[in-house]
Amino acid sequence: MIEVTLLGTGSPIPDPDRAGPSTLIRAGGQTFLVDCGRGVLQRLAAAGSGANQLTALLLTHLHSDHIADLGDVIITRWVTTFTPDPVPLQIIGPPGTAQVVDAMLAAFGHDIGYRIAHHADLTAPPAVQVHEYTDGEVWALDGVRVLAAPTDHRPVAPTIGFRVEHAGASVVLAGDTVPCQTLDALTAGAGALVHTAIRHDLVEAVGLQRIRDICDYHSTVQQAADTAARAGVGILILTHYVPSPAPGQYDEWRALAAGIFDRQIELGDDLHRVQVHPGVGVRPAG
Repeated sequence: MIEVTLLGTGSPIPDPDRAGPSTLIRAGGQTFLVDCGRGVLQRLAAAGSGANQLTALLLTHLHSDHIADLGDVIITRWVTTFTPDPVPLQIIGPPGTAQVVDAMLAAFGHDIGYRIAHHADLTAPPAVQVHEYTDGEVWALDGVRVLAAPTDHRPVAPTIGFRVEHAGASVVLAGDTVPCQTLDALTAGAGALVHTAIRHDLVEAVGLQRIRDICDYHSTVQQAADTAARAGVGILILTHYVPSPAPGQYDEWRALAAGIFDRQIELGDDLHRVQVHPGVGVRPAG
């Protein structure tokens, strides 16, 4: 079984009830944080985990709302890990990730120096290992496998989605994207698809062009549902809502997806959890 927890379901617009985009995946005793938007560590704590328990951090792309708390994750893991010779935080993302991580460590350079000077058991900066990919297998350990494939969020490029597999269960995390063949291939036959959900009808009604611009590189609720249907997945999990559904509106969003995708549809507030079992999503794509 793979457990999916929607840590943050919000958007770049600050929301008192939603953290920034982030998803927690638990599989085979391993814990993966997918993106690290605003407020992720508070949500991670509420989910019963912490930065020092992460197996790896997976980044779909380098938009600010998806990496806003990257520095907090790195520093907090460092100062809350008390074992000697701690395992470096594995960070997997698209090309450009290493540059961003280096810049983040530089930005926290003073803080890192203060802590090393103050704590005798902190003798070196945070240990991280960055791996950059656009396609193929990015992780394989103790029966858990993670694959990556390109997505289409242009002009943001490169962007990637991830597929986590364990003991017959599988979950795809699309990140921000419009429909594309590479995402279809990554998603084919998966147990669940975690996909962003943009209400183009509501966004287009806003009078500001900068806000309306987001429509041309995000999938609508219906497009996310269509991707799930084409791939034959068992569960569609919607997240990263724009605009955020008001209380009582989830049924309206679900109905938009259900008109296209006739299997299980999940959406909800931060910390919403979904279990994905082996054998889910075996319907042939078509």
